[in-house]
Amino acid sequence: MTAKLDKTIKRELEIDGKTYTIAIAPDGIKVTEKGRRNGPEVSWRSIINGDANLNENLNISVDATSGQ
Repeated sequence: MTAKLDKTIKRELEIDGKTYTIAIAPDGIKVTEKGRRNGPEVSWRSIINGDANLNENLNISVDATSGQ
């Protein structure tokens, strides 16, 4: 069973010795280095559309390679 995402959830993640704060919100995801305010932010719509574009580009690439 899943819960509705109706408020921001923050989690901490360590990569290569650096600590990041991941904020998962109803409008998207934001990643900031711990202690900082600014960082990359991506909306859910961009993620969904990006996946579709990535899949399309992958299919075009596979079709181009298999035709050679």
